[in-house]
Amino acid sequence: MSQTTETTNRRLIIPAFRGLYAAAHEGVETILRVVAGAALVTHGLGKIGDPFGAAGMVESLGFYPGVFWSPLLSFTEFFAGILIAVGFLTRPASFAALFVLLVTVWFHWITKGQGYGGAEKSILWAAIFLFFVIRGGNRHSVDARIGREF
Repeated sequence: MSQTTETTNRRLIIPAFRGLYAAAHEGVETILRVVAGAALVTHGLGKIGDPFGAAGMVESLGFYPGVFWSPLLSFTEFFAGILIAVGFLTRPASFAALFVLLVTVWFHWITKGQGYGGAEKSILWAAIFLFFVIRGGNRHSVDARIGREF
């Protein structure tokens, strides 16, 4: 069942909003994808200039050798963010971002002992990227333009 059909078949408290919801859902989804991708790029921008700078941190999480994992982290945040924002290879890029975010959940919750309060932002970001792993880039994406998705 398409998203539009689901919106049409629901019993809304304010039925006048039905058209707005149906018309806006893909646009809002696109905004979420672009903002999430851009935020990931911004976060990775600091690391991409010194891709080995996080070697000690990733080793403290058990990812050895740090000289391998640190650049991978840097490139994943920066380049996956770009791919997600434009909607190209959206699912694999989102999966890579999801993996990074789940590691940060572990880092804040378990390693640093901050619990939910410390991991909350990473949990929210992980949920956003899980959404795009499942949904893909929608019709407002490079994936849709080229007619192929992962």
